[in-house]
Amino acid sequence: MKRGTVYLIGAGPGDTGLLTQKGIECLSHADVVVYDRLLDTQLLDLVPPEAEKIYVGKSPSRHTMNQSEINRLLIEKATEGKAVVRLKGGDPFVLGRGAEEAKILAVNHIPFQIVPGISSAIAVPAYAGIPVTCRKKSSSFAVITGHEAAGKKGTTVKWDKLATGVDTLVILMGMKNLESIVVDLIKHGRPPHTPVAIIKEGTRAGQRTVTGSLENIVAKVKKYKLSSPAVIVVGEVVTLRKTLRWFDKLPLFGKRILVTRSRHQASALSRLLSELGAEPVELPVIDIQPVEDTEEIDRAIMDLDRYHWLVFTSSNGVEAFFGRLRSLKLDSRHLHGTRIAVIGPATAGALEQQGIAPDYCPPVYTASGLLDGFASMNIERQNFLLPRADIADKELSEGIRRIGGSVKEIAVYRTVVPKDNNSPESTGRLPGGIDVITFTSSSTVSNFIALFGKNAISSETRIACIGPKTEETALKAGLSVDITAGEHTIPGLAAAIEEHFRKEV
Repeated sequence: MKRGTVYLIGAGPGDTGLLTQKGIECLSHADVVVYDRLLDTQLLDLVPPEAEKIYVGKSPSRHTMNQSEINRLLIEKATEGKAVVRLKGGDPFVLGRGAEEAKILAVNHIPFQIVPGISSAIAVPAYAGIPVTCRKKSSSFAVITGHEAAGKKGTTVKWDKLATGVDTLVILMGMKNLESIVVDLIKHGRPPHTPVAIIKEGTRAGQRTVTGSLENIVAKVKKYKLSSPAVIVVGEVVTLRKTLRWFDKLPLFGKRILVTRSRHQASALSRLLSELGAEPVELPVIDIQPVEDTEEIDRAIMDLDRYHWLVFTSSNGVEAFFGRLRSLKLDSRHLHGTRIAVIGPATAGALEQQGIAPDYCPPVYTASGLLDGFASMNIERQNFLLPRADIADKELSEGIRRIGGSVKEIAVYRTVVPKDNNSPESTGRLPGGIDVITFTSSSTVSNFIALFGKNAISSETRIACIGPKTEETALKAGLSVDITAGEHTIPGLAAAIEEHFRKEV
């Protein structure tokens, strides 16, 4: 990314998955991020930890900065030679003042680039099952600001032309003036029975859609207590929602689910939850770090021919072990003659990424599952090397000794509380409206309790654990566990959460 440039980026309508690839790339190289209200702050996780993050959000009753102050800020940071990301909701050039900011930059000879985003004008109706065009119902659509009062003297919105001149009307920022907009549309020829949809918090877990017609939509909005921000859609395409609605029919729609895995691992669970309609909220309570003293690891690697079995109980252990292997200028050939066991498919997958298939993976993905498998083999007087976390329990090592094996445990990585600016330690509080808290290891439970305490969890919030060991830790911590995955994997955990809520319907 060129230094001293401002990147005007559209973040999309709310669902973080709708940010463009170019937007992600720009954020990953930013020195400064200037961001708006209504953005999912998880997007800031894409920014380098050392980058400066400046909130300039505006609400109807309060402006953190006015527009002229934002303009000066962009010029100042770019003049310092920094890569500045101006992160805006939706698309920067669709009713978002992006053109004003770009013009100020151009006048001041500040290099800038525009990174378009997905506008809420098309994405929010789509998430509600409403296409803005359809061959038999609508051949045109218009995106209109509703921020100014319809019919007022000097209005720039030509309601007399739009009322009947365009098939579908998409009105942004129009909730405050909904009643006057409806009056003007009917006055200028739009039939009172024209279908209308109001979509609040579109593309997010809290999305709500109310449908009606021009003649009754104001009353319905009052009845259901809808407020800004919301997108208003007027036209026959609204009737297609009955057939095309999809987002709010997903099994976990409307659920906000806390993901406590380490930052680099959270995306796998978040992606599965998103596909089921949930809104994942990533709040890592652990971070995976290498051990500071590698002498014991290195010695074990160099003496690997002494061991009959190498046992991995997590993908983190695999990655840390092979990281040290490479540091010693060795590769997978060094493991010849050593059998390898893994605790489950995720660990097997991490091993296969290193070009090695495991010799054994138990049908039940737990320490006891591994022990049952070893018990069926003749392992008496065989040597086992267990590269693990610094806080791993003794169930597996003691079990191997009971059935005749000899065990060497080494810590190859540490689990610690995250220290970056977005960590729970720095915020000191949980996000609101959480329906489920997920725990994928005993350490996520222990760190969560240390950071927040069990009283931070609402009585309405479900606790979901990846397996019996994590469940046991949660119960010992005084938590009430509602969901435990039958298959002790990330897909198994997502499936267990889905099944739990299906039974409640």
